[in-house]
Amino acid sequence: MSGIRTPGAPDRVQAGHARPEDADATLRPRRLEEFVGQDALKEQLGVAIRAAGERGEALDHLLLAGPPGLGKTSLAQIVAAELDVPFVQTAGPALERKADIAAFLTALEPRAVFFVDEIHRLPRAVEETFYPAMEDRQLPITVGAGAGARVVTLDLPPFTLIGATTRSGLLTTPLRDRFGLQHRLDHYAPGDLARIVTRSARVLGVDVEAAGARAIAERSRGTPRVANRLLKRVRDYAQVHGDGAIDAATAGAALDLLEVDHEGLDRLDRDILTAVCVQFGGGPVGLSTLAVAVQEEADTIEDVYEPYLLQRGFLQRTPRGRVATAHAFRHLGLAPPGGSERLFG
Repeated sequence: MSGIRTPGAPDRVQAGHARPEDADATLRPRRLEEFVGQDALKEQLGVAIRAAGERGEALDHLLLAGPPGLGKTSLAQIVAAELDVPFVQTAGPALERKADIAAFLTALEPRAVFFVDEIHRLPRAVEETFYPAMEDRQLPITVGAGAGARVVTLDLPPFTLIGATTRSGLLTTPLRDRFGLQHRLDHYAPGDLARIVTRSARVLGVDVEAAGARAIAERSRGTPRVANRLLKRVRDYAQVHGDGAIDAATAGAALDLLEVDHEGLDRLDRDILTAVCVQFGGGPVGLSTLAVAVQEEADTIEDVYEPYLLQRGFLQRTPRGRVATAHAFRHLGLAPPGGSERLFG
């Protein structure tokens, strides 16, 4: 298998030498072995990548699902680099017409990786264009109009479609079934996030102690993207209020200033819990009503905030709406209503 390298990118970036505009890109892992966490996924994907590379074939189509910020885009880029093939990226909302897909697919090089983020947001008519392309590597297009119109089928080179979605339940069955590889990314444990923070600090040229990295990791909502964002803000605090080094005390003070509490909840998280616990008496409350109460989009609450609140045991989903747990009341310093303790102790 060829060396893992993102085409056009330097082999490595030494700590402290990344250009500011390139910082976000350099924080991404470039090799499967550098990707921290998701061990079962990495092992399965590594086998598939190696087998496809040894046969000289395109990797089977891959679906990556999970909450935002867990590394779906990074994994897609790693797959292309592992196979040493071109990486082409777009997003579901950008593919508005069949012609948009045709323009991408007909320009792909053999075995290229075509990455579609937010693939669940493809229009249905556009989605159906992918079916013959994924299954038979053919693209039917209509030439002409009216009675003289005819269908011409174009042969496509072998390629790998990688779809990423935060809401796999919105994918249609015909599309989902055409992905030979399907994986879901889970939230990260604090230990894995601490390793990510340490690596990112090294890339950014920041001196971080193990305890400082752990303090950031524990408030990062199980999400590498959040961990890297908090690291940059803690770096700013350490530069202004200290000598630039990040220890546990500096990280804690910086995160307190950012209003990120010891559970990783920020102001909007607490606003959501307060709305459910106080305004609606612990629930149940519908998503649309909750969105109005906290002045945030319902999709943002459902995709970005709610998964972590559910995972940490602050909220429950019921047929009638969202319900706060005893843990949520205690976190806000409130007494749980009668009966809540039976659910969550």
